[in-house]
Amino acid sequence: MKFDTRESPGPFLVAKNLCRTYGAGDSAVNVLKGLDLQVSTGEFLAVLGPSGCGKSTLLNVLGLMDTPDSGEVFFRGRRTSTLNEEERALLRNEGLGFIFQFDSLLPEFTILENVLMPARVSMARGGCHETLASAQERAMELLRGLGLESLRRRFPSQTSGGERQRASLCRALINRPSLLLADEPTGNLDKRNGERVFQDLKDLCERHGTAVVMVTHNEAACRWASRTVHMSDGLIEEGPRTS
Repeated sequence: MKFDTRESPGPFLVAKNLCRTYGAGDSAVNVLKGLDLQVSTGEFLAVLGPSGCGKSTLLNVLGLMDTPDSGEVFFRGRRTSTLNEEERALLRNEGLGFIFQFDSLLPEFTILENVLMPARVSMARGGCHETLASAQERAMELLRGLGLESLRRRFPSQTSGGERQRASLCRALINRPSLLLADEPTGNLDKRNGERVFQDLKDLCERHGTAVVMVTHNEAACRWASRTVHMSDGLIEEGPRTS
């Protein structure tokens, strides 16, 4: 099974009236409160908001790692609530890429092996029919493009934080996702490395048409995005569009 999220007409990603509550009774916490959001193909969207406003929960729902209590998420008009668990897993693996504040690379594997991991998963599930050699060639192209080719045989512990985060970006892109979800992707980096990652994300949108949704509490990060929305108390309001 293969999800093609690029060619269908209409908004790329639509979230309608998302609600998510954790806990029950007096301890219940309403995190998402009827949130609406649309994302276009090739758009770099920044979701700006303070800690605790629901940004990570939103990203988890959009990435099909969590299920809303009510509301819907659509990819190219397809209602994700109708997908079974196998279909959700396939969409996460083939259509979505994830990059987080901490690189989450597997320490026992080399940089190249880490980048290849999602492709290996897809091949094992039968989601694609390419050879390992073809996937490895693509992984090398990604590493080369981000200046990491010389580090391919190193283990994560032998690289810097910025290098590991850029390797995580390569890993997120190995299956050619249509949507990249980024949760404070530079929160653990210094300014120079952080700006390099932001530039990589911007180039990804402009050159390849990949949509990026980044959640952050850092206002300076939003200057890299093509559009910024503000999140507060489980809801989103539009901000000014940036160049």
